[in-house]
Parts: sequence; structure tokens; C-alpha cells
Amino acid sequence: MRSRLTDKLLILIAASVLPCAITMLSSSQQAPPPQAGAGAAQEGGRGGNRGRGNTIASEPTPRLPDGTVNLGRTPADVDGYWNLTYIQNMANQVPNRPRGDGGAGAAGGRGARGGARGGAVSEPWIPFLPWSAAVYNYNSKNESKYDPEGYCLPPGGPRLYATPYPMVILQQPELKRIYQVFEGGTHVWREIFMDGRPHPAKDKLQGATWLGHSVGHWEGDTLVVDVTNFNEGTWLDYYGHPHTDQMHVIERWTRPNKGTLHYEATIDDPGAYKAPWTVTWDINLSAGAIDEYICQENNQYLNHLKDDFGRYVIDHGEEYPKF
Repeated sequence: MRSRLTDKLLILIAASVLPCAITMLSSSQQAPPPQAGAGAAQEGGRGGNRGRGNTIASEPTPRLPDGTVNLGRTPADVDGYWNLTYIQNMANQVPNRPRGDGGAGAAGGRGARGGARGGAVSEPWIPFLPWSAAVYNYNSKNESKYDPEGYCLPPGGPRLYATPYPMVILQQPELKRIYQVFEGGTHVWREIFMDGRPHPAKDKLQGATWLGHSVGHWEGDTLVVDVTNFNEGTWLDYYGHPHTDQMHVIERWTRPNKGTLHYEATIDDPGAYKAPWTVTWDINLSAGAIDEYICQENNQYLNHLKDDFGRYVIDHGEEYPKF
């Protein structure tokens, strides 16, 4: 049996620890909530944002010699890249959406990246058409089994900036071009034409593309990019929001300070949604350079993937029934 002295010591320890625990709990409850997307921006991507975005957030927006906002590196930053945020569900990035308790409507941190899968019924703020809701429900039920990115196909539309690998922006005002180079997303690049050219007609050869055709212009310090001519081979996100070749995206890019890139995209696809809807988030600047990344190399996932009838998606030499 314990001695009375031991009992008294335990009581004294408990009496001293309890007030500290109450104080810590009270402080944590009074702490301000994280900003939407902030947790995802620091957790997603190769190596996280390494804290650099926070340390240089107070530095002014860099500019080119003609005064245009510089969306890329500066002479003082030979290396550096935009650390793309990992966003699994675009429905969570809709401004002014209903907030929940950590599910599809939760804001900030991990809730902004994924959240619970509930299908179209859990996202009443997304203006699905009946068929797109059914497709989204199917992708939710099978947990994105047939995600095109799993086949090493490139992401398109806003998903380009929700795949957690670095991106570098190269501005060439003398050529009226802006290039975006991606380490992930099957190591693709994107060209934004700044010379006012029109979009090609859809019936032209190669008129429909994975990344779309991009034409941009400046509205003050905001880069506005008009994107059309998408093919239908991509999803809007990992959760499986579909789109059609009627999709038209308007992007708005701003750099409020050196360490932050603010992205906003309005998705207008009358083939899949009743009305346009907008997503937005911040992207942080990180140190270092992009690396070589080859998605197609040693992709073991496809070797084991079977369709809904139990057949291998990749032909392993087995005999298929003749239809």
C-alpha cells in the first residue's frame, strides 16, 4: 500500500498541474483559426513550403523594369519556385461556401485539401447538372479509382495548380509570352499568349488540348487569363469533378507580396454545370529549383488496376472476350 506521504505528494502535483492544463486549453480555444488554404499550402507539395513564404510575405511585390508585376524569380532569387498547394476537392475552395465540421465544407488546413467524400449531395453550392452529379457520385463511390492523373495524364484547368509539385513562371514581355513550367503534372509546361490573339476554332486540328489555349492581358496588377479549347480527358480535381469540352476558365493572378501568389479561377462549363462557379487559394514561394520528374517511370499502379468487370486495364496478355 502507498504511504500517506506518497498520497499527499500526488495531491500536490495534481494541484499544481491542473491550473496549467486549464490555462493551456483556454489559450488554444482562443487562438485564431487558420486562414483558408494556409495549412494545405504549408503541408502540400514536395518538402512543404519550407517556411520561406512566411518569412518573405512582408517584402514588397517585385516588378519588371517597365513596372509590370513580376510573377516569377527576381535577380536576387536565381532559384525559387511556387510551391503548389495539394487540393483534392475543388468544392472546398469556393468562396463563401457553407462551413462544416471538417467534411466537404470545412475551411483551412487538411479540410481544405480533402474532407469526407459525400458525393454531389454534400456539395449543394456546386451547380451540377444531373449527369455530372451522377459521374461525380460514381467517382466518389470508387474513391477516384480511374483518376486520369493515375495514368500519368496531365492535369488540366485549375487542377494544374492543385497538384503538389513546384512550378516556375517565366515572363518574356519582349515576346509577349508567359510560360509556366511544372515539375509534376507529367512534367508539362503552359504557354500564355499576351499578344491579344484569338482562340483557335474548335474544328481546327489539335484545337482541343489537355491544358487548353490561353490568352492573357493585364488589368492593373492582375493578370487575367482566358482559357478555352479543353479536351475531356481530365478531371477538375482528385475527387473527380467532371467537365466537358465546353469548359471556359477565366483565371485571375495577383502577387500581393513577394512570398504569395493568389489564384482565382471561374469555371464556366454549360455542358456539366448549371452556372459558373469560382475557386480561389494562395500559393507560397519556396527556395530551391525544380527537379526532373517522370510520372510514367515505374508506374506500378496501372499494373494492378482492374475495371468494373474485374479485367486488367492494362493488357497483360490475357484473352479478352470477343464482342
